[in-house]
Amino acid sequence: MDLQLTDKIALITGSSKGLGLASASALVAEGCRVCICARGERDLAVAARELGELAGDPGRVLPVRADLTVADDVEIVISRTVEMFGGLDILVNNVGKAGGTGIVGTSDNDWHAAFDETLYPAIRTSRLAVPHLRQRGGGVILVIASIWGRESGGRMTYNVVKAAEISLAKSMAMQLASDNIRVNSVAPGSISFPGGSWYRREQEDPDGMAAFIHENLPFGRFGRADEVGSLVAFLASPCASWVSGACVTVDGCQSRAF
Repeated sequence: MDLQLTDKIALITGSSKGLGLASASALVAEGCRVCICARGERDLAVAARELGELAGDPGRVLPVRADLTVADDVEIVISRTVEMFGGLDILVNNVGKAGGTGIVGTSDNDWHAAFDETLYPAIRTSRLAVPHLRQRGGGVILVIASIWGRESGGRMTYNVVKAAEISLAKSMAMQLASDNIRVNSVAPGSISFPGGSWYRREQEDPDGMAAFIHENLPFGRFGRADEVGSLVAFLASPCASWVSGACVTVDGCQSRAF
């Protein structure tokens, strides 16, 4: 299937590895020009090289080192993308992290960090992207949330910020439909990739992870990052032209919500 994404311009946040890199790879494979950004310069350089090879032209990939918890860095990433490629068609919000424990043991600082590192980057990046999407006659915003934003599970702070991201995406979808801007959230389940938390746990506790898989993952394995990336590319494409305001799970039947 031709996803009709050739020469579309995409910005993927938190994209030096994991789900962000997989999303960028899927979009590059479909012919997009992409901006990737992350805090770690070394991982970012490696990712840019890999994506440039995939694209067959390093000039189709713009790496920008940025910390998207800093409002000024968000502006830099948006402006660099537009300056380099001439506009913006697709935004994939993928930055996310949340610490803390239970309600008693989680401090205000933990809560602030969870919002600063997950929700606010999505808000700020989307806010700055919308005028550029409007100039192009429409576009797509995607938010990488989690099944733990749809139902109970995982760390408490992560539950809260991921639920907020899903709500944010739905609200933006309603607001921006008249601008021909589609907005959806993606809810991955447990995905294992090198450098990720599930991958690390597999190395540290293989028996425990085998038990987890048996109990929670009906297909008998963790998901792969490219399986999320493929969904991102589809939702970003005109092939999903009547999909907006949705939260789409990609979890191998892990979640229990209807």
